[in-house]
Amino acid sequence: MPPLLRRLLRPLLDPYQRYRHARVIHAVRVSLGLLASILLTTGINLPHGEWASVTMLVVIGGLQHHGNIGKKAAERAIGTLVGAAIGLLLVMQQAWLGMPWLTYFVMAVICGFFSYHAIGKGGYTALLAAITVFIVAGHGDNPVTDGLWRGVDILIGIALALAFSFALPLYAVYSWRYNLADALRDCATVYGRIIGGQPVTADEHLKLMGRLNVVMVQLRSLMPSVSKEVKISMTELDAIQRHLRMCVSTLEILGNTRPDADDPDAMAHLQSALKTEHRLIRVQLMGMARALKTGASQRLSRPIELPEASLEAPVYNSLDGYRLLVRHLVSNIGEMRQRLARTAPRWNI
Repeated sequence: MPPLLRRLLRPLLDPYQRYRHARVIHAVRVSLGLLASILLTTGINLPHGEWASVTMLVVIGGLQHHGNIGKKAAERAIGTLVGAAIGLLLVMQQAWLGMPWLTYFVMAVICGFFSYHAIGKGGYTALLAAITVFIVAGHGDNPVTDGLWRGVDILIGIALALAFSFALPLYAVYSWRYNLADALRDCATVYGRIIGGQPVTADEHLKLMGRLNVVMVQLRSLMPSVSKEVKISMTELDAIQRHLRMCVSTLEILGNTRPDADDPDAMAHLQSALKTEHRLIRVQLMGMARALKTGASQRLSRPIELPEASLEAPVYNSLDGYRLLVRHLVSNIGEMRQRLARTAPRWNI
């Protein structure tokens, strides 16, 4: 590919750039889909063609990751189709029997049934079905031909929505990778502040810890989509999440149990005794972050000799406890790095 064309297409081809510009890509995709639906329905002079565009917005208007967009699109399509079919039946029975009060009663009962199922699993499908009933049937007084044309418009909107939903898909694994990389960098920064004697009550430190807690929640919400996209089991993803959570919890404990900075002898002794551990923690955290962000996952497989950390080690004073926590942090980070190395062929897409 020519260098100029590669630079122009970089936001579309590079995973990190697609992650950064996800909203723009989604907006362009939806805009192109709407333009296609308008041109198609007006080009063939389809009555009530605006409902094709409405349906398309309903199906893919919300920002969805590729891991669940197929499921969500299917749910919305099913709800729309069910509602359109019921709406057509209501229009036909109104034209045949000519009993408005019966139409109103049946519509109320049907929508009450959908509302019952709108609370819980599949609720959005039921809600869309109820809305589509009124789109197609109105209050039952729409002509049968209008109902049929609106049903056709809805089918066109669904088809176009499904087609455009898979154009330049926005993978959840990108968000998972880069958010996890940022979290690991923040962990390295927090640890650097702790061993550097900086106050853990400072606004900057609290801001970092707050950001880590927010990212962990975001990563948890992405896991089902990531599992579907790259076929990593939820058990494995949960284990990686658990290692991150243990890392953050250990950092909180270390920040509140470190030796008093006013005791230079104790600090100097610890710095000397844990020099290897300090280096390993930073090397592993930054190495994992770089591998996740750049895709250079081979660095995760490089052998690193980790110190032993046993819960049975004797603890005689606070310094021994602090030293034991640091060594457990090294071990926990090492296990996380091994899990990322094993799963790298799947998440590194």
